[in-house]
Amino acid sequence: MKLHDLKPNQGSKKSRKRVGRGISAGQGKTAGRGTKGQGARAGGGTRLYHQGGNLPFFRRLPFVRGKGFTPINRIEYYEVNLDRLAVFEANYSVTPETLVEARILRNTRKPVVILGNGDIDVALNVQVHRISKSAREKIEAAGGTVEIIPLAVSGQGA
Repeated sequence: MKLHDLKPNQGSKKSRKRVGRGISAGQGKTAGRGTKGQGARAGGGTRLYHQGGNLPFFRRLPFVRGKGFTPINRIEYYEVNLDRLAVFEANYSVTPETLVEARILRNTRKPVVILGNGDIDVALNVQVHRISKSAREKIEAAGGTVEIIPLAVSGQGA
């Protein structure tokens, strides 16, 4: 094969439609522009983003977004309530990995926060990224310990 042998695939190139060349050509008279109106006139048509009588999309956006803004550096946590930790035995080390093994979490993609909903009566060694004050008090009252894992540099969890 040489350069002069190259040609486009069959059917990929179509000849230009010549409009306004009489009725036998199939695109005579109005030449595909319809009858009257803004689109039929020379130089007619609307500007970019025109939406008729509607408020244009880019002007609607502030109303769609609502009040305030969404912080771009927000960290999403997996939330685990204290009553979910009742499945572990005493002196067990609770980490994001052991929570996945116990099927409390799906994966360790996001950091973990322990919330204080429920009670606990076994001493656990909890290692998580964040913990609420009430959850910490309940774990320590049961004889357990709490260790905070530092967040990863990227902003999302370990």
